[in-house]
Amino acid sequence: MSVLAGLCLAVCSCTILPLFAGIRKSGAGLGPAIAFLYTAPATNILAIIYTSSLIGGDVALARIILSITFAIIIGITMSALFPDKASETASGGASAEAFATIGNVKTSGWLWGFFAILLAVLLWGASPVLKLPVKLPGLVVLIAALIFIARRALNRDSFMSWMRETWFFVRTILPLLLVGVFAAGMLRVIIPAEFVAQYFGGTTLGATLGAVLFGVVAYFPTLVEVPMARLFLDLGVGMGPLIAYLLADPVISLPSILVIRRFIGNKRLFWYIGIIIVCCTAAGLIYGAIAG
Repeated sequence: MSVLAGLCLAVCSCTILPLFAGIRKSGAGLGPAIAFLYTAPATNILAIIYTSSLIGGDVALARIILSITFAIIIGITMSALFPDKASETASGGASAEAFATIGNVKTSGWLWGFFAILLAVLLWGASPVLKLPVKLPGLVVLIAALIFIARRALNRDSFMSWMRETWFFVRTILPLLLVGVFAAGMLRVIIPAEFVAQYFGGTTLGATLGAVLFGVVAYFPTLVEVPMARLFLDLGVGMGPLIAYLLADPVISLPSILVIRRFIGNKRLFWYIGIIIVCCTAAGLIYGAIAG
């Protein structure tokens, strides 16, 4: 179910963080929450369609199959390595109250409207097509509508709990995102285009691992990884490193690493990143050998 839910969203590795934190703190197990965290940026429907049109249907098919497979593997592995304690899944204070609203909802119609506007905020804010002068006023209108509908859908206690939790996420995530995006942007400027063609032209272990590590560190808004991959392909990047980059870049980045650490801790974060690196590198080597 976590994987299926992720397929419906078109968000980047940073935009998915509030949803991940919310479902985690409201009682979701680590495995399903991690699977959702991986799937939504990696293999959302819009990204797959965009990949097919810009790069090729074979790459898009490989991306969706491998991403879903990895999400399941990562979720199961993290659950096995770090079983949830009862206190971790059954508690959460105001967080659980904010998200577990069944029984505190005035009408189901308002609740459906609440989730529809919430999804609209995510899609509008993450859209690479909309320019800033258009995006900002639209976000203001959508957020105002979201607050209005939330006030109608929830009783007063649940509404205030949701507002407090939203403010907590803003205070926690925004500073880390700013630092991470700045650092990742500096890395993109430093790496010259000639370097890409020279060292990533073949499906070798070094080239594939390097592509994965670049994808892990760099940050691009959702769907931007596709034209970047098209650029890399035009520069002569091998198919193995290309698919490895496409699998790694959307799901994790330096900004998201800084934030995820706050919610799952250093040890779990280390394993999460390690599994992603191993899976994406192996997939790149295998796909590169098959694609030639």
